[in-house]
Amino acid sequence: MLYPIKFKPRIKERIWGGSAILKKKGKAASRLSKDKLYGESWDLSSVKGDVSVVSNGFLKGNSLEEIIEVYMGELVGEENFENYGLEFPLLVKYLDCNDKLSVQVHPDDSLALERHNSFGKTEAWYVVDCQPDSAIYLGFKDLNITREEYIAAVAESRLEPLLNRVPVKPGDVFFIPAGTVHALGAGLEVVEVQQTSDVTYRIYDWDRVDASGKGRELHTSLAVDAIDFEADAELLHRKYDLTRGGEATVIESNYFTMTLHDVAGSKSLDRAMLDSFIIYIALNGSVRIVADDSEETLEEGEVVLIPAEMGDIHFEGNAKLMEVYIERK
Repeated sequence: MLYPIKFKPRIKERIWGGSAILKKKGKAASRLSKDKLYGESWDLSSVKGDVSVVSNGFLKGNSLEEIIEVYMGELVGEENFENYGLEFPLLVKYLDCNDKLSVQVHPDDSLALERHNSFGKTEAWYVVDCQPDSAIYLGFKDLNITREEYIAAVAESRLEPLLNRVPVKPGDVFFIPAGTVHALGAGLEVVEVQQTSDVTYRIYDWDRVDASGKGRELHTSLAVDAIDFEADAELLHRKYDLTRGGEATVIESNYFTMTLHDVAGSKSLDRAMLDSFIIYIALNGSVRIVADDSEETLEEGEVVLIPAEMGDIHFEGNAKLMEVYIERK
């Protein structure tokens, strides 16, 4: 019988990273050097070369791909297995942004398939914590900017003034469809949920150079055809009201549904009709999860995968949880 499954985080050094991941990921980060900068923890991944490995229960040591191959629809849902096969459709990351990330855009499904034989990359950000003056960059200030104006701004190194800077606070949620120009600013800790894809077009890197005076590679020509010049940051900032013990669905898309839950003592959910895996992420606090006849604890910063065959889920404790799954088409 399947059970709530945890995975070993895959923690990555990044030049823009910091030290928060060392604290958030506990034992998983205990052997890492405290003198290095860590920007990403890939907590649930099916990306080739970075496939997650189970860390609990009788499946411990098996990869995500291996357990999908064995349990198929029982694990991910029948429709998800038909659509994605052995590739888990979502990638979950924890990001520590000690410095600004490059300005990027991701292709949609059709362009990514044509160019890279890949899925596109629609994603979402949940701001776990941030410095008082932190911000993200989302789309352009002028929603009427043309392709030609953009190309001229890139050629003349004046893209930065065109970008839409959005101040953020803890708890903010942003939905970022493929094609949206975006960047995370400095002083942010973020949970990112995205399609399983590692296709990124870097269009601006704040004129940064390395010790030898070289900048990182830009993908200017590839990016032009991928950009949605009319992306409206106001619509992408998902407002919600989460009451004590309540829940709020903040994103409903073809790629995933995201709901936030406040657990105050206990909470029960009936997910029997979903036909989908469910991901839970502890944004703060801790809970005990009881699913059918199995149970597991979930501490702050941890991620657990609930198999599709497990319909009744009960939580005990005090925590704010993110719930992610794929709606039946």
